[in-house]
Amino acid sequence: MSDRKKRKLSPEPHVAYSDIQCPKKPDWDALRTDLVHLSVLAESISRHRPRAKKDQQWIQRADDLDSQGVTLWNASVVQKDVPDDAYRTVCAAMRLAGFRLIEAGMEHKPGIQTLVHLLQLASKAGASLADVGETTLAAGVLGSAAKYVDLLRVADDPENGYEQARARAIILYYSSRMEVAFREGNSGVAEFMLEKVSENDQYILLLTSSDRRTLAGKLLGIGKGMLRRNTQGEHTENGTGDTVKWIQKAFSIIEPLEDTVDAGDSQLRRSILRTLARAYFLSSGQDPENLARAEASLQELIESVDSSMDHTSPEYQQLRWMRVAILKRRKAPHTALLEAFRSIIDHMQFSESTITDVLQEVRSITHDQGLVTAIHLHCLERAFHTQNSAALVYLDRLLLSLIYHCSRHDDHARAMQDLTSALNVLEVKEYELPKISTTACLTLLWQFGDRHYHAKRWTDAADWFLAGTNSTFGSMSHISNAKCLRKAALCYVQCGEHAQASAIVRRCPPTDAATHYVALLIAAHQAVAAVHEMVHASNFNKKMLLLATRLANDSGMKTLLLSVLEALLEASIREGVDADAEAITLVRCIIRLVLRMMSEPGALPAVFIPMLLRHFSTALSLVTALEAKRNSAVGTKDVSWLWRTAYNTAVQGCAEWENQEDSISDLFDVARQLLQIYARCPAVDTEAELQMFLMNASFAGAAGRVFASRRRASNNVPEEPDRWESVAQEIASCKECIRQIVAGSNALGEEETQRAYSFLSILAVFGVEVACRLKTWKCIPDIIEKIDRVQNVELGSLEAIADVLWVAKDCPVDVLFAALEAILHASLDRAALSIEKFSRWLRAICTILLSRSSPADRIKAIGYVEQAVGVVQDHSAEGDPQKYPMDERHWLLATAYNTGIECLHASMLDDAKRWFEAATTICRFVPDGESRAAKISKTYAYLLERYTR
Repeated sequence: MSDRKKRKLSPEPHVAYSDIQCPKKPDWDALRTDLVHLSVLAESISRHRPRAKKDQQWIQRADDLDSQGVTLWNASVVQKDVPDDAYRTVCAAMRLAGFRLIEAGMEHKPGIQTLVHLLQLASKAGASLADVGETTLAAGVLGSAAKYVDLLRVADDPENGYEQARARAIILYYSSRMEVAFREGNSGVAEFMLEKVSENDQYILLLTSSDRRTLAGKLLGIGKGMLRRNTQGEHTENGTGDTVKWIQKAFSIIEPLEDTVDAGDSQLRRSILRTLARAYFLSSGQDPENLARAEASLQELIESVDSSMDHTSPEYQQLRWMRVAILKRRKAPHTALLEAFRSIIDHMQFSESTITDVLQEVRSITHDQGLVTAIHLHCLERAFHTQNSAALVYLDRLLLSLIYHCSRHDDHARAMQDLTSALNVLEVKEYELPKISTTACLTLLWQFGDRHYHAKRWTDAADWFLAGTNSTFGSMSHISNAKCLRKAALCYVQCGEHAQASAIVRRCPPTDAATHYVALLIAAHQAVAAVHEMVHASNFNKKMLLLATRLANDSGMKTLLLSVLEALLEASIREGVDADAEAITLVRCIIRLVLRMMSEPGALPAVFIPMLLRHFSTALSLVTALEAKRNSAVGTKDVSWLWRTAYNTAVQGCAEWENQEDSISDLFDVARQLLQIYARCPAVDTEAELQMFLMNASFAGAAGRVFASRRRASNNVPEEPDRWESVAQEIASCKECIRQIVAGSNALGEEETQRAYSFLSILAVFGVEVACRLKTWKCIPDIIEKIDRVQNVELGSLEAIADVLWVAKDCPVDVLFAALEAILHASLDRAALSIEKFSRWLRAICTILLSRSSPADRIKAIGYVEQAVGVVQDHSAEGDPQKYPMDERHWLLATAYNTGIECLHASMLDDAKRWFEAATTICRFVPDGESRAAKISKTYAYLLERYTR
């Protein structure tokens, strides 16, 4: 332990002071403790000093105390700027001890000058202690000095020579105590001291410029502290409203110094205005009018900043960004926000960070596309006015951002206008983007063009592609211009603007093969359009189309040939019945051509399938019309070719066309109707093969509808009204068609008949599925009854029906029971169902019957159980592949036993006997059966005796 720590402090002040003057080692903690102890001793002397005026010994001691106190105070002033925190704490303690010693040596009735001096010392000592975190000591010294304020207020000043000094001392005291109270967290005392500072305007007017700066700085510091607490979540009762009050007072204190040329005053005033604007902004949630006040404060501050020499500093840029935030919060009009952004752009140094700040802020105002465009344009223009053109390297980022924002514009014309304006800025300056930047911009333009193209907005897509031909992208024009023009030309081809497409493609270099291909494509589309216009001309002659057909066929232009044939077909149909035979021939040619085009590599079935269906429907209409008029012109060969082609195409579509079930069903329906017409022709023998094709087409059409409806339901596609009803009607008509064929045809062999019954079974399953979808439960028993009457019905169909009903949660029990019974009866009749499935279905039936608890149902259930016992007896051997499941045997045993007991309780002795007999029989086929049988017999005998007494 050091000598200082071992040494005891002397109770005499002058001895303690001597100890402090000559420390052996710079032990700051011990020295601070000694100084605080010295201040306590000095304070004790102040309270107990003698009141006699002529006590010479006390006078001498008071002079010594005052001298020692002054010495300590002066030493603290000399060392006040030392950066060491421990040493600064010692200096604050020196001020405290110095003040207490001076206070102890003060005369009994001090004059006004002494009071001013003491109050200033107390204020400064308290402020020093607060600066080093000694808020308790600071509050103590300032609290004890309150009596000097009262004495100073009433002190005589005959010549008014100390009026200013009195005001300065009192204001300094209140401000110091206010600051210490805030640091202590005592906001009530701090606000009270603020009121004391503000209550006497005369004192404020007597302050010097330096005093005003000091007072305003303290008020600003407290305001910043409160603002910091509020932003960190430590909310006060009134939130940022209290902060505004403090900073407003600071501004009112410094405002009279506005006309001074002192740089410190201007800097402090700007700091106050900046903090005041921030406080207004944060408190706008409580008082919306504070947004306008914040804007006014910032406007005044920015005007003073713009006139300064350092108006581009980052600190001042933050003020401009704050103004943007305020304008956005109060939803200022377009003009005000644009002016705020222009101020930021005009005073910013172009760099990666500043450009990023602007572009990120622009993302938050995308709702105002005009403002976004104006900001980008101003940035582009300012970039060309920077020194040494240093900002030109950031033009690509600005242009890419503008292209992206234009792509999100709802008004395409306005978006293109904005994009053109931006490109014109660069074009006027004769500026070309570098290759990498050009590639990025072109990629973005093509991406948005492709998006419009796939959305079938052809004209909009063409505008995006044409934007890539601007001279700004000249560094890549030898590669990109022709591609942009061809893309735009293809867009105009899609929308039928062939003249515009031709004009654009002529701007491409003539040496490129792709250009000539697009030109050929345009010419082909123009030829197709010319064919359609020629057909509708007043002096049209079909010979012209025949010549066009020969030309298209000779040149191998299938698309043009298809258009010419369609035009010929339209002309033939318009001519009436006389040309119907010719129209059928044309339809055959068109169908053959479409099928040939579909078979080519790369052909899209989705494009040709609707076309194929349309022409097959036309053929069906023509054939139907000719048959109705009994026109001998309808040829059996034509009809035969049509139905066979439709049938074969539909069969091929089943293997090759994805997600086209409805279209395939339509083709099968057309084939069926054409086949029926063909079968009615006089020269046609309705042989068994035709009947089978008719059944196949009818069944395939109905099945396709069911599959299409299932897929739509699984993909959560909104169902069309009455779709399932139409499917149900088609299933019913298909059943009727097949039944009529089976009943009316003697040419069907055994294999064909079995296939017809198989179709009926599957259609019955479809019918049950559709009925479950439609919740039409009443028709399901009728479907089951009809299928049960079908010869050689497949048990798989009955099982499928049961599975469908089993998973339908809202299926009525009686409907499910009917299906289960049908399966069970069919399996028993044909002995074809597996034992495992038989046991499961029987268990379900018995569970349903027993749950009803009626005597009739119970009797029916014991009948099923007895049948199950017979099956168990036949299939209980270990090597039997159809062995009855052991868990089902245990279930039969438990059910028979429990139900027998229930029958005994209900005095149904005959029923109970049957149940117990069944249980006893089953015991022979379960483990430990003999003991179980004995227990059952014993229980049965006991209960029988009990209930027959």
